[in-house]
Amino acid sequence: MNIFDSHCHLNDRAYDKDRGAVIENAREAGVRKMMIVGITQKTCKQAIEIAEAHEGCYASVGIHPHDAAACSEKTLAALKEMARNPKVKAWGETGLDFNRMYAPADIQEKWFVHQMETAAELGLPLIFHERDSQGRFAELIRTRAPKGIQGVVHCFSGTSDELHQYLNMGFYIGITGILTISKRGAALRQMAAAIPEDRLLIETDAPYLTPAPEKNHTRRNEPAFVKRVLTKLAEVRNTDARDLARVLWDNTSRLFDINDAGPAIQSVKKENLQ
Repeated sequence: MNIFDSHCHLNDRAYDKDRGAVIENAREAGVRKMMIVGITQKTCKQAIEIAEAHEGCYASVGIHPHDAAACSEKTLAALKEMARNPKVKAWGETGLDFNRMYAPADIQEKWFVHQMETAAELGLPLIFHERDSQGRFAELIRTRAPKGIQGVVHCFSGTSDELHQYLNMGFYIGITGILTISKRGAALRQMAAAIPEDRLLIETDAPYLTPAPEKNHTRRNEPAFVKRVLTKLAEVRNTDARDLARVLWDNTSRLFDINDAGPAIQSVKKENLQ
């Protein structure tokens, strides 16, 4: 199988000592491509550097709502320049997070709207983050987003009503290892069974959200474990994992406009393995 991890943070310091080995683990597990997601100006730069060093790896640039207070026009200008790199295939992770409130709501909203506008200007799909926004996330998309934007609601864990709203907006739905967790993933398993197959993506959000049973042995998630999400999703949807893998591969490639030849992740800069 060729598997695409549509959202991981290999630019996280959790991988500083063994990043090359983690990428090799992914390759051995059949994970041939990965989207490395930026959340700050620094991590966006790191994502691009990793993507440049490894075939099959791509990058996104954006400011996470947790970091919205540090965003500025200068920041967005720098990210726009980074987005000229051919390895950059998406804008994000951006959105609203009213759970921990690391940034005030109005600041999050301001820069979320600006980032949607910037993504539309550049013709890039968006990687959305939403948590506990009580409908405000969807409202801003309906009222402030440029027409025709595309994107994925990363790490979906919302309600059935929210799911239908996102599908009606034309977005893809990112499924994580939460699907594999007995109690926490029960509602998600019910909803995931009914999502149209052409709107599904799978992801790890590594190093976070380690799936079961890997979570019983390690706290750190990694792209290799996205195979567990795939097999659980196939089970939930009563379909063959290989067939589903092909659909998910095509979905992810279509969203991120990736049509280059050759699925394998290979290192091209040995000095950047660590």
